[in-house]
Amino acid sequence: MEKRKKFIKKPVKPIPIEPNASISELVERMGDTAFQAKNLSHAADIWEEMIRGETTIFFGLAGAMIPAGMRELMVFLIKNRYIDCLVSTGANLFHDIHETLGWKHWQGSHMVNDKDLRSAGVDRIYDVFAIEEEFNSSDEYIYNFSYTLEERPYTTREFFYLMGKDLARRTKRDGILTAAYKAGVHVYCPALGDSSIGIALALRDGENNFMFDIIADVKETAYLTARAKNSGIVFIGGGVPKNFIQQSEVTANMMCKRTPGHKYALQITTDSPHWGGLSGCTFEEAQSWGKIARRSKRVTVNCESTIALPLIVSALSQRLKGFKRKLPDLSVKGAQKVRKRIWD
Repeated sequence: MEKRKKFIKKPVKPIPIEPNASISELVERMGDTAFQAKNLSHAADIWEEMIRGETTIFFGLAGAMIPAGMRELMVFLIKNRYIDCLVSTGANLFHDIHETLGWKHWQGSHMVNDKDLRSAGVDRIYDVFAIEEEFNSSDEYIYNFSYTLEERPYTTREFFYLMGKDLARRTKRDGILTAAYKAGVHVYCPALGDSSIGIALALRDGENNFMFDIIADVKETAYLTARAKNSGIVFIGGGVPKNFIQQSEVTANMMCKRTPGHKYALQITTDSPHWGGLSGCTFEEAQSWGKIARRSKRVTVNCESTIALPLIVSALSQRLKGFKRKLPDLSVKGAQKVRKRIWD
């Protein structure tokens, strides 16, 4: 039938099992299947196109990814400049600091008496354990580090750049912050107070509270988005990092720096859109706000991130071996100047 032609175009191809196939080959073949396997393969293709093109890549990191073993994966992304700006929860950055200082997270179980864990001084993140006393040592490092800085308001980017520099001096063990410091990747944390970093800084006496200029972060990310030839986003989970990155397009437009929305968008999430929360909202919904371009390349992978992310990044590492990326300009000089507003 003539009406069928626009629907029936490409057959599903069963995945052949080949013992010598690379991860890149597996992920590519998943693109010939269906459901989340196809979406995962499409996500790898979109990310690869971002890297090969002139794109400023924003990466939103939510969920307990570092305790779950994703630190070295994140270091790889930063060192190889598969991302340019990281927006993270404070918790992931705290756990990164913790491991960079030499402490560990431990495999555990969710089938445990949590009152017994409390008595033993052990904290639980689903099936990951951590020792409370060691967390306190990381808190102490953050607290002491804050007193090495001059008294003035800091953007979170400045703060974590300086902390990465300090950690790189202390240890050869690379984490997110040390790798970002060395590679020139910006790190932002708009909800820093909602983490052990915020708790550690709260231990300063009230007359000497450490001050962050979060609004300057808002201006910087809008400035970077407005200046980018193209912008792309990768979201692990949702929450504050997801919205903070997406709103950079809205902020830029409010400042009359006309932007079309992010050209590339991929997210890995276990959340659903029908509850109305941002973590599960679709990129199509974001188009109504102007956050995502009308003709964007986008995909949502409905999968737990510790499964999907290592597959995608491993595939990219094989596809892009030897590729030298042209890096975007991440200068934020002039970002704080607002020359015009949408209501002017």
